[in-house]
Amino acid sequence: MKGTVWICSYLALLLLQATAEEDDFSSVLRDRSHIDETLRLANEEKAADYAAAIQRLRKVYHTSIKPMEQAYRYNELRQHEISAYPGRTLGDSATDGEITSKPMVLFLGPWSVGKSSMINYLLGLNDSPYQLYTGAEPTTSEFTVIMHGEKIRSVEGIVMAADSSRSFSPLEKFGQNFLEKLIGIEMPHKLLERVTFVDTPGIIENRKQQERGYPFNDVCQWFIDRADLIFVVFDPTKLDVGLELEMLFRQLKGRESQIRIILNKADNLATQDLMRVYGALFWSLAPLINVTEPPRVYVSSFWPYDYAPDTSRELFKREEISLLEDLNQVIENRMENKIAFIRQHAIRVRIHALLVDRYVQTFKDKMSFFSDPELVFQEIVDDPDKYYIFKSILAKTNVSKFDLPNRDAYRDFFGINPITNFKPLTAQCSYIGGCLLDKIEKAITNELPALLSSINSGKQPGLSSCELTGCGEKPKNRYRKN
Repeated sequence: MKGTVWICSYLALLLLQATAEEDDFSSVLRDRSHIDETLRLANEEKAADYAAAIQRLRKVYHTSIKPMEQAYRYNELRQHEISAYPGRTLGDSATDGEITSKPMVLFLGPWSVGKSSMINYLLGLNDSPYQLYTGAEPTTSEFTVIMHGEKIRSVEGIVMAADSSRSFSPLEKFGQNFLEKLIGIEMPHKLLERVTFVDTPGIIENRKQQERGYPFNDVCQWFIDRADLIFVVFDPTKLDVGLELEMLFRQLKGRESQIRIILNKADNLATQDLMRVYGALFWSLAPLINVTEPPRVYVSSFWPYDYAPDTSRELFKREEISLLEDLNQVIENRMENKIAFIRQHAIRVRIHALLVDRYVQTFKDKMSFFSDPELVFQEIVDDPDKYYIFKSILAKTNVSKFDLPNRDAYRDFFGINPITNFKPLTAQCSYIGGCLLDKIEKAITNELPALLSSINSGKQPGLSSCELTGCGEKPKNRYRKN
């Protein structure tokens, strides 16, 4: 009997020692110098050049693009488009907050896979009063926006949505229940001067959207549309794909270049088990990501403590640095990406205006004294191909067929915007202001590419001499019939 007690006591002592050694090991903090070095946080930015480029971009948007948006109500077309334009969108209508906003990095994935821990690690918030709460259970129930500020403070969702200087005012459309689940955290940090992080509630497959009290998928779509980089995080224990995760990847379609898949907590596994888990993750995601080139999966452990013993430490370190380099690339190219994005938006606004103009012209040509306006236009909307609405745009304006929006979107668009509310493009001209079409085409072909070239060449963008003096040119309306 005494021997049995002694053996039990000895085993308990060994277990306590092993637990103590594990705790001691997990309390050893990892060196973070490579984060600052890879992200070049010590380098000073050329704030004056960046501010000048932003000012010029804002001027081009407000003078050349926004008037066309408003004249042909482009924002209302966007509300009815579902898959016509995969990729990042500008929103209902661009604001100064959206133009001047920093790159957004969005964290998505199942619950308790380490999304919040990863943000804490990147910002060095661990063991500080301001770290995001983490745990083994589902902990993040809010959409948390971590952004730069002069002092550390939290901002309520209703305040963020009401502040027009920020880019979050469109979130009001998701209702007060959602705004109560939106929170902002401001803090002075070198990394947050260049990027904004968004932490999202973890996906729980046994929870229905209605139980959240707001349209979770629609809110995710709003952030996905505006994200410059999307981290989809998994861990070795949560590789199964349910309905909610499948819906999420459906929303990510068309944005594969922005997605980075992360297998977190990789140091919890031995090398052989890690290879099996890596293969299982690929097998789970293969039906959801329909691209020729397989997505890159980053394998590491993103938290501040040292890697577990007898694991692939060097591999994890290299994978982490590779992911940081991707993040740095987005930060370094943020101005170029913003200009290219505004130009893409201008192309879409121009195509929309050309299509509405074609609908207006066709409606006027078909109308007669005895015609019923509603029946005539309904016939045009129901079968636009019969009247060559879209084909005529392709033939006359050098527009790619891949850039055309969905035909069905215009049925809904004209359902709330009568055709009689719109003027043809030939009537959208003034002697002083010029023609809306000429101005947006000049922005697409000249002004925005020139601004992009000045950024790439390191020249400070400024106003051209013609913009200062006007060059004395009379605005020409090449759409007006002589």
